[in-house]
Order: sequence, then structure tokens, then C-alpha cells
Amino acid sequence: MILNRRDILRVTAAFGLAPLLKATATQPAQMMKASRAPAWRHGICLLGDLKYPASFDRFDYVNADTRRGGVVRRATLGTFDNFNMVVAGVKGDLAEGIELIYDPLMASSLDEAASVYGLIAEAARYPADFSWVSFRLRAQARWHDGRPITPEDVLFSSKAFRTFHPQLSVYYRHVVHAEKTGDREVKFHFDVPGIRELPQVMAQLLVLPRHWSQGKDKAGNRRDVSKTTLEPPLGSGPYRITQFESGRFVFYERVGDYWANQVPANVGTNNFQQLRFDYFRDPNTAFEAFKAGVVDWRTENAAKNWATGYTFPAVEEHRVVLEKFPIRNVGIMQAFAMNLRRPKFQNWRVRRAFNFAFNFEKLNRELFYGEYSRIKSYFDGTELACSGLPQGPELELLQSFRSQVPPEVFTTPYWNPTAPDDEAERANLLEAIRLFAQAGFEIKDLVLVDPDTGEQMTVEFLTGDKNLERVILFYQPALERVGIKVNVRLVDDIQYINRLRQWDFDIIVASWQESLTPGNEQRDYWGSHAASQHGSRNLAGIRDPAVDALIEHVIFAATRDELLAATRALDRVLLWNHYVVPQWTLFDERTARWDRLGHPEHMPKYGMSAFPAIWWWQGAQIAEQRSASNETAAENQKRSP
Repeated sequence: MILNRRDILRVTAAFGLAPLLKATATQPAQMMKASRAPAWRHGICLLGDLKYPASFDRFDYVNADTRRGGVVRRATLGTFDNFNMVVAGVKGDLAEGIELIYDPLMASSLDEAASVYGLIAEAARYPADFSWVSFRLRAQARWHDGRPITPEDVLFSSKAFRTFHPQLSVYYRHVVHAEKTGDREVKFHFDVPGIRELPQVMAQLLVLPRHWSQGKDKAGNRRDVSKTTLEPPLGSGPYRITQFESGRFVFYERVGDYWANQVPANVGTNNFQQLRFDYFRDPNTAFEAFKAGVVDWRTENAAKNWATGYTFPAVEEHRVVLEKFPIRNVGIMQAFAMNLRRPKFQNWRVRRAFNFAFNFEKLNRELFYGEYSRIKSYFDGTELACSGLPQGPELELLQSFRSQVPPEVFTTPYWNPTAPDDEAERANLLEAIRLFAQAGFEIKDLVLVDPDTGEQMTVEFLTGDKNLERVILFYQPALERVGIKVNVRLVDDIQYINRLRQWDFDIIVASWQESLTPGNEQRDYWGSHAASQHGSRNLAGIRDPAVDALIEHVIFAATRDELLAATRALDRVLLWNHYVVPQWTLFDERTARWDRLGHPEHMPKYGMSAFPAIWWWQGAQIAEQRSASNETAAENQKRSP
């Protein structure tokens, strides 16, 4: 949605054009141009002011004095057959950790909600209307082959991602022109003013080497950025690929002469000498590898493992450390997502009926040991989530869509059905049957059928995760009790990804993470255009004019208050359309590690575990402590009578 007249008036008023017009009459044009030229900034912040001044030498949360070294082994599930990030959304299965070999223009601060500081780009500038942004590259920025990083590399990277990466093409869609404006300067022009996030969006661009990407490989063949590859790419980041075996492991080693070691945003980070990712087909096997000490670190996503799995000797001896890190920087919607491209899911009553058949309380007790809480918002866990009834600016915004959104948006706070006991569960199933009946289905011989065709309602749950398979199997009997035929299809990782890309599914488990400053990515999540764009995150296939319009209000919000009103309105409309059956969440990151890994005493507020970025290897120190402890114990034993 283009800015309307009211938006333009608001924007121009905010920018104070009257004083500028007055100045034009009294100052030479050259002086006016200079006075309007925005200043170079060492960082960009979307919420308030930057925490760190231009003279800062490191982030507060890092340990700048730690020694670098050590090999960290991590487990990942599935397989990989691609090192090319440009086509990650549509082709191949990208190798874990590949982002370690590249640098972005600017790097995020983990103790601020939405700030970035110079990395490849030492500074940025943009006007008050956010209609363009320029970056000035560091003179010392280098690729691993020693060649300088140039504006041409930045322009090439932007074009490649916009052309071949469906998700990022949406993210960067407002870039209408990009140009080199100096030996170390590049400028991006946007199609509309007023989108506050666009300078920071471009600051997060990963920069790729044009000369390598357009060059020839060892066999003399011209490289093609639009295709997958298993040739280790040239990077500029702290690590490079040294060994790999497709589908089995990939090995990254720290670059000894990494150009950005002393850049303030990097000081105290990237401390491990080597990072290895080993691939496992089965999550249980990956867990056993951790218990055996073959894997050093894991994020524990299974409540059963967290509650009952960590009872082996290394935990009791404190050689394995369990630690939770609070999640403060993201909200999440994880849900059973129904494919609205299938006619059987078009009616909202059908979708709502699936929610009534889902007994979260029982699932949480019997499978999750009471660890989780039910998700009740697309921005769950943040101030962006709607609550109660719409009021103030949110209500004013929603009034203009009253005829296009469900009436409950204005009359009823969103709620998920609950089943604290068997009686409530039966009542919920009866309500599900009633909703199916209102949608035109009938119960015949205990089977839910479409009276027009006489066919039973059949759904297939598609998953590539065995842990999720057991959740779906728990859900299955309730759906069968209301007459639905349920198939559960567990497929390998490659088949799962390919079927998602082709929208070949009925129901999947999907998740969408939300930052504290949502923007362009909302189009990719819920926008009508993305519903037909293969590789997008609009997995449900949502096509709703009101949703599209509210997304634009999110993107064009000029203040934090406007953003809060727009996200809460969008949240409320998405919820009351019942596009998904919300699942569960935990507001902590559960981690397990062998004690040879260490982290700062004071962790960054918005970084969760921040692993491996600010961690370090303390294996030698631990070994010395154990040796001293053993010697002391032996000496004490000798002295005892």
C-alpha cells in the first residue's frame, strides 16, 4: 500500500519542511544542500538511541581477554547439499553454519533490542524520510584471498538476493536503485519514504564476493550464483570451510588473519578455533552422541529429554552443565498450519474446529511434563501481542476494516479452547462437530463426510521430525473421534523441504519468529503475494486484503506507538481468522554443554545463549583444576590414618 495523502502530510509535518523552505529563500543552493546532508553514523537504532558511542572499543557483555582456541562439535539433523546462500529458499539443503564465513555490512548488538554497528561498513547515513541509505566501507575490509571488499561486491550481493532468494526478495523489495557513489561508498534508493526499518534492513545485508561468484572453478567452469554448489565459497568472515562431506559433516576453522579482529563489534567474539557440525538422521542418536561426549553443545528442544534424559554420570559429576537462558528478543507463533490452498480448509469454521479438537492441557501433562504454555498470539511473549479488546489507536485503525474482518475482533478477546478435564474435552469435541456441521459437513455412520460428494474428510499431517510425529499421533485420536480420517506422513528432510516448496501438504507444524521491530518480513509471512511465491514463509496460503493493509501499517509505522497499534491489530485479525491451531512455547532457551565451554558472567539481555559468538574454550583450565583436585584428594588419602 502506497502512502496516502494523510500519511504524506504526517510525514512532511514531522520532517519540518517549513523551516527548510524558508531557508531556501535566504541561503545559496550549495549551502542548503550541505545543511540537509545527513551525518554519517557509526550505528543504526530503531528503538531510541544507540547505547554505544562512536568511540566504543567493544560491547559490554564480551570477555575481551579470553584466549582463542578449542574445537567445538555440534549436532544437526537432516542432511545438506548446498553452500550457496543465495538460493537457500528454493534449491538444495543449505549447510549448517555457512553464515560464519560471511560478514554483514553492520553487526547486531546483543544488549540492545534493535541496534547495529559498523562492520564491513564503518558508517551509514540516511535522510529523515528514510528514502535512501548510504554505507561507507572500511578501507581494511578484505576477502579471505586478500582482495578488498568493494561497493561492487555490495551491489552484486543485493541484486543476487533480490533476484534468486524469494524470502529476501520480499525483504528488499523497496530497493528500486542501487549505485556506487564513491570509491568506498554505496547507496540504496527506496521506492517510498517513511519506512523506518529500511536503513537497518540493508545494514544486515550479507556481502558476497563478486569476483569469485562470477569467476571459474578449478575445473574451468563458470560459477552460477543461481545454482546450488558444494564448492566451498570464498568468504570474508571469521571462519572458512576446511573440510566437509556432503550430508555428514562440515568443518569451519577460524581465519588467522581475519581482517575484522579489532573492529569494536567483533572484539571478544568468534573465540573458538574450530567449529564442526555433524549431521544425524535421528534426534535420539544425536542425543546419545552428546551423552558420549562426541558432541559438546546442544539446545534441548524435547521436554522429555530435559525432564528425564539428563541423569547420566557426567551430569551428576557436573561435567555436563544444564542452563536456561531467557528469551527476550523474539516472539513466536508455532502452530499446526493448514494449507488454505486446499478447498477443505477454506471455511474458518473448519479451521476453528481443529482447534477445539486439540487438547493442549492433556498433551502438556502427558508428553511435555508441564513445561510449556499455550501460544495465544502471533507475537507471543512480546509487547506487540494483542490482549483484551482493542482500544485507542488500535481500535481507531481497526475501525476502517470493520466490514472486512471477523466481528469478534471488536467484541471478544481471542481465546484458545481449554480442556482441564474429560468433561471439558468431550464438550470441545462436540463443539468441533457443531462447527463442521455449520461448514456443511455431516456425520454419517460416525464418519464426517461432505454431503455433496459423500466423501470422508481426510487430512494428512506432513512432518520430517520424529519428535513432532509423536505429537501428531497424540492429536490423531481426537480428530478420528469427530469422524476425520487422519494420515501421518513422516518423510526425510529433502522430501519434506521439496513438498513445502510446492505447497504439497494438508497440515504441517510451522513456526514464525518475530523481532521486537517487525516490518517487511510480515509480507513474506502473511501477505497475499507471498501466498503464491514458492519458497516464501506464507505457508498457510493467507490471502486477505485486510491483512495486507495492516501489514503496510506495520511497515510504515512512524513511531513506536503506531507500530504497537498496527502489530496488535494485525495479530488480532490473524487470530480471529483461525488460520492456524496455536501450539506451545517456552520463554527460555534450554541448553546442555560439556564444562569445557565457558561464557561471560553477565550475558547480554537480548542474546539468549549467544552461542557460539561470545563463548570460549576452557578445556585446559578445567583439566588443570581436575588434576589439582585429584592430587589433593590423593594427598589427603595418604595422610588419613
